[in-house]
Amino acid sequence: MLEPRYQKMALDDVELSADLRLPNNAVGLVVFVHGSGSSRQSPRNQSVAAYLSRRGLATLLFDLLTEPEQRLDNLTRELRFDIPLLSRRLVQVIDWIGRNAELQSLRIGLFGASTGAAAALLAAAERPEVIHAVVSRGGRTDLAEAALPRVKAPTLQVVGALDPVVLKLNDQSSQALQCEQRLEVWR
Repeated sequence: MLEPRYQKMALDDVELSADLRLPNNAVGLVVFVHGSGSSRQSPRNQSVAAYLSRRGLATLLFDLLTEPEQRLDNLTRELRFDIPLLSRRLVQVIDWIGRNAELQSLRIGLFGASTGAAAALLAAAERPEVIHAVVSRGGRTDLAEAALPRVKAPTLQVVGALDPVVLKLNDQSSQALQCEQRLEVWR
């Protein structure tokens, strides 16, 4: 099994921690955008990343917030819903990938959960030329409402059948998306 390699990503105004899995002859790169209250160390996302890397996809899991920001958010919960901040960070990560010699040739897909899905959709609208797919798992895609018509990448929204609120919000987002898209309900 390919173990993740710890990375520090120097962005415009911050340095973020990341875990990179880069299999030989990778066919693409999946960038994980975690949701509110989570981190790159989420066991669920780490498991999905390991699965994808065994199938030839590179994966990048990173913390959207710095350690001091995360400590503040743990107390106030204010930054986890700051979608403009989170999407700005993600766009900076996408730009960092474009400058990284190991990664720049890989096609990028975004895998967002919860509020991370909103950040992923905003970033996909901001960088349509480099984002080739978006997957939202239980995502708050409604928080990216204004950007949805500008998303060009094929988009898959996956929502649990027992989550009627998020299912309704994703259904509304599905109607706003102008790209190839699908809403999948897990039963």
